[in-house]
Amino acid sequence: MNRPALLGGEKSFPTPFSFLTSTGPKELAAVTEVMKRGVLSEFIGASGPFFMGGEQVKHLEVAWAKYFGVAHALSVNSATSGLHAAVVAAGVSQDDEVIVPPQTMSATATAVVMAGGIPVFVDQDEKTGCLSTAAVAKAITSRTKAIIVVNLFGGPADVFGMKKLADQHGIILIEDNAQAPGGRKKGQMLGTIGHLGVYSLNCHKTIQCGEGGIVVTNNDDLARRVALVRNHGENAVQGMGCLQDSDIVGYNYRLTELQAAIARTQLDRLEELNDIRLQIVAGLDDLFSQFKGILFAKDKPGDRHVYYIYPLWITEKEAGISRNLFVHALKAEGAPIEGGYVEPLYRLPLFQNLIRSNKAKVVPSEGCPVAEKMFSTSFCYSTLVRVENGIELLGNMAAAVGKVMSHKEELRNWQESQGLP
Repeated sequence: MNRPALLGGEKSFPTPFSFLTSTGPKELAAVTEVMKRGVLSEFIGASGPFFMGGEQVKHLEVAWAKYFGVAHALSVNSATSGLHAAVVAAGVSQDDEVIVPPQTMSATATAVVMAGGIPVFVDQDEKTGCLSTAAVAKAITSRTKAIIVVNLFGGPADVFGMKKLADQHGIILIEDNAQAPGGRKKGQMLGTIGHLGVYSLNCHKTIQCGEGGIVVTNNDDLARRVALVRNHGENAVQGMGCLQDSDIVGYNYRLTELQAAIARTQLDRLEELNDIRLQIVAGLDDLFSQFKGILFAKDKPGDRHVYYIYPLWITEKEAGISRNLFVHALKAEGAPIEGGYVEPLYRLPLFQNLIRSNKAKVVPSEGCPVAEKMFSTSFCYSTLVRVENGIELLGNMAAAVGKVMSHKEELRNWQESQGLP
């Protein structure tokens, strides 16, 4: 009965699970009101009363700015668009260097390429997976124009350390906060500590409207430049009297009224949706605290991790089981777990080509050792925080982990007999 599924036992998760659907009656009501009005977008790509969008877009942006305590919030049609707009707003152009982490969504780095800049991949902190301040300090050159720091997995990077470093060198800090809405560092909202912050409203995120994003800043000039990138700014600079921004090529990065109405409703529910995740996290923390060699995220005073995913670090010698076997055995149980997160971005064919042509860099050139270790041997994560009725499935997770950890020797023998790494 307690035998691991990999060795012939029954699965701890006998039925497939589904991911949480965060929309409901409130979102439906918001959409219905927009449909009754019949106006699905009010953007016009020229200076004038509709350059900044329509009623719902403006309501969302005012509410977002108030909630996060910033001067400006500008909606966009994706966080990818928001990152690109932020990079351009920061003044990044041909051959300027922008420091980025190696393990993140590819858009963090491609936004730099889209602006003509050179992404410089720098290693991360082993305890958080976020960009390492010490490594960044060594990688800054006279060509560095910006740093993009990602609050990875829903937890805070050393954002204040990065901000201090950026200010010392006169460069722009962009917070990619796609995974951590409502998270905090030293009591301050993540996404609001850098010169620019970018949030995601993609369907996988805690609050969402299918696709979308928000860029925030307290700097009037940066806000204006983001708005110009978002909405065909080349048509607007003359009428707006900002010819100093005529370097900008504008795009159609606009959010619809329907999306904005959904996002506004979801913003009101952010704490509710984060609380659901944090209840699941409390149960997972209790579970994994029983085992040596398995580490999980822990908040420092004033910090708040909001868990886009639930991260785990495994030390094989202490845990008595390798990361790969641990993940393989739990997946056989039907558990929501994955190993390695994303492959270091500099391995991707695009960036390999760019590196060969000196249009991207890795520091050190042979690769980032912490990122490589996390991908290959030490890191895994659970998506139970995003599963429908995840709290009710904590018992299943405990049963699965218990079976695996109490049959480590048999599982290692099985692994060896199968010739698996």
